[in-house]
Amino acid sequence: MATRKKQQQDDTLIDISKAGGQAKDYFARNQKLIVGIVGGIALLIGGYFAYTTLYKAPKEQKAIEQMYMAEFQFGNDSFQLALDNPGGGFDGFLAIIDKYSGTKSANLAKYYAGICYLNLRKPDEAIKYLNDFSPKGKIIPIMKYGALGDAYSEKEDYEKALSLYEKASKTGDDEILTPYYLKKLGMLQERQGNKKAGLQAYEQIKEKYPSSVEATAIDKYIARVNASIE
Repeated sequence: MATRKKQQQDDTLIDISKAGGQAKDYFARNQKLIVGIVGGIALLIGGYFAYTTLYKAPKEQKAIEQMYMAEFQFGNDSFQLALDNPGGGFDGFLAIIDKYSGTKSANLAKYYAGICYLNLRKPDEAIKYLNDFSPKGKIIPIMKYGALGDAYSEKEDYEKALSLYEKASKTGDDEILTPYYLKKLGMLQERQGNKKAGLQAYEQIKEKYPSSVEATAIDKYIARVNASIE
């Protein structure tokens, strides 16, 4: 029995020894390939680190600095200046989108540009920039869809506007914006002759958002629609 156990141990040691030798042979045969793969991975990691720290981060910071004056003009309702020439040597939203592509600021500038064009009664340009904008941070999806609804309403494409107001009202649950777009949805449904759908939007404001600004006079809208349906 002892002899058999010893034989098994010897066989195991031989197998391990062979495996170790095979591993060494494999490395010797493929040394250049392995070193190349490891070096390639290290180069990719180093390149990504250099890109983010030496290029992307400074570009992002520069874009943030350039946005200041355009945002200031936007806050003053000077929409054309905010787009093109906010003053003080700062870039407008359009230049920021072009010069700082790929940054968070350039993405945000697309939303600002869309709202500027909306206020300048240029809905096609508004739609272009709002569609390119990816909602992040303080600008939530409901704001994008609601603004797009306004742009299509400006174009008198009411079916598209309705779909976007409905999408805005169902995206998230914001105590201020959701009832705001529900009211727009209800009013446009009324205008299009779909009074029952309009009534549903008004009743949703009353039931779910009783503390909202829109709820203060919503009973008048509900009574008006009910009277017209009867």
